[in-house]
Amino acid sequence: MIVSRRGIIFSMMMLCAVLSLAGTDLILPAVPALPAIFATSEATAQLVLASYVAGTAIGLLLFGALADRLTPRTLVVSSLVVFAMASMACALSPSIWALIVLRFVQGAASAAAPVFGPAIIRQIFSEKAGVRAIGFLGSVESLVPALAPILGLFLLARFGWQSSFELVGVVAIVAAALIFVLGLPRQPKADGAQGSYGALLLDPVFMRYALSQAMTLAGLLVFVFGAPAVIVGTMGGTLHHFIAMQVSGVLGFIVAANLTSRCAERWGTERIIYLGTAMSLASAVTILAYALAGGNDSALLPALFLPMNVGLGLRGPLGFYRGIVASGTNSARGSALIVFFILAATSLGTMVAAPFINQGLGALSAVTCGIHALSVGLLLLLPEMPEPN
Repeated sequence: MIVSRRGIIFSMMMLCAVLSLAGTDLILPAVPALPAIFATSEATAQLVLASYVAGTAIGLLLFGALADRLTPRTLVVSSLVVFAMASMACALSPSIWALIVLRFVQGAASAAAPVFGPAIIRQIFSEKAGVRAIGFLGSVESLVPALAPILGLFLLARFGWQSSFELVGVVAIVAAALIFVLGLPRQPKADGAQGSYGALLLDPVFMRYALSQAMTLAGLLVFVFGAPAVIVGTMGGTLHHFIAMQVSGVLGFIVAANLTSRCAERWGTERIIYLGTAMSLASAVTILAYALAGGNDSALLPALFLPMNVGLGLRGPLGFYRGIVASGTNSARGSALIVFFILAATSLGTMVAAPFINQGLGALSAVTCGIHALSVGLLLLLPEMPEPN
């Protein structure tokens, strides 16, 4: 019975995480249609995506701060209800600016799952099982950007742009009802100075895992965000080459993420974290070297990009789990900060790469190399978590 309840709780947190991602990826196909629907510009329509991300960033810090005042069940259920209401309101938006404001609210409400999910996983599973659970969660999350837009396109064609918002709203209400009935484990409260973001920011062990995790994932995402423009605009390729690169990368990540617990058990957690981080950097360096040597064949990118995904799969679940452990009883704020750092690093990296994107693969991979090099440097400079005796 206990194992069954753990499985149901994990499934509910996984559903919440998928909903959070679907708030962007499921809606994505409808965005090009919004300028005609609301008589606005393409640039304004893009704010529908940007406001959701901005709301998520604020929501992460808000839910982390509320973790000591309210129970996880109260916060998660409340967030799902607000998410559902905002989603339904989005479908009824009378103007593009109303939609943009509602998307900010929707994004803020979506942040509860990233804040509480990893900490709850740590509570209901052993360390070994917890790493596996986070690896499996990451595998499912990696499929959402590939599969959700396909479903979103189908919904757009059959039922209109509002249907994607209505679908996530209905699913959110169902998830809220299930979690309300099932309940969630209470999190231990952080006392005194430990219960603050400042304590985590000043903790070098936590920052080692949080920032290196953020840099490794951000380096990969910055490359993915810039790849379509580089492949089509400067390498003479097509979006089919980008899709092939993404598919091979996702598959590599899934395999590695589900093997990382066994690898850590055999060779040690820190060694696998170092290996995955170094592998991601080596992949970025290889792509840069290929570009500097005059390489311009986008058909080779899947093979060159694959080790970056495998590296993230190896170190991602382990690094995230160690970051949560390092935050101690302050785990909700720890989760919030890790995801916040990922969003911030990805946004800043994309902004740095954007002015140079028309210069091709070399410029994009140089920025990616710099981000991955920071990840390796953080691992070398900041102290490791002490191993248990």
